[in-house]
Amino acid sequence: MDQLLNDFSPGLFFMQAFIFLILLLLLAKFAWKPIIQSLKIREESIQDALDSAEKAKEEMAQLKADNEKLLDEARQQRDAILQDAREVANGIREEAKNDATKQTDKMIADAKTAIEVEKQAAMAEVRTLVAELSLQVAEKLLKRKLDDEGAQKELISDFIKDVKLN
Repeated sequence: MDQLLNDFSPGLFFMQAFIFLILLLLLAKFAWKPIIQSLKIREESIQDALDSAEKAKEEMAQLKADNEKLLDEARQQRDAILQDAREVANGIREEAKNDATKQTDKMIADAKTAIEVEKQAAMAEVRTLVAELSLQVAEKLLKRKLDDEGAQKELISDFIKDVKLN
């Protein structure tokens, strides 16, 4: 260190100081401003990226909420469709049941009508037979021209014996 002090030259020192100050001014004017400006631009781009990331995060949260809402609506629509399908199926089942009941009632009514028609036909046949028998009795009575009452009664009882009712 002593040697540095012995070799010290004030002119050299001022010259170096002057060159250093000029270099400092040149650096301040031409280098530091662009460096500081690029640092500011870099800081702004980082801040913009952070803001964009935050905005994207909020949008994702909103999309997630919208998706949940859509899912809930889809579930509600599905439940409504299923309920409607059940109601339609129950209606069809009830309608088929009612149709079967109507057809059964119609078949019973048709059977009753057929029975009544057969009954009426049988009654008409019985009436016809009774009328024929009456005519035969009357015919036989008229053929004999019976005068007394005893002979008529005897003839009627003979005739009743001859006739067999089924």
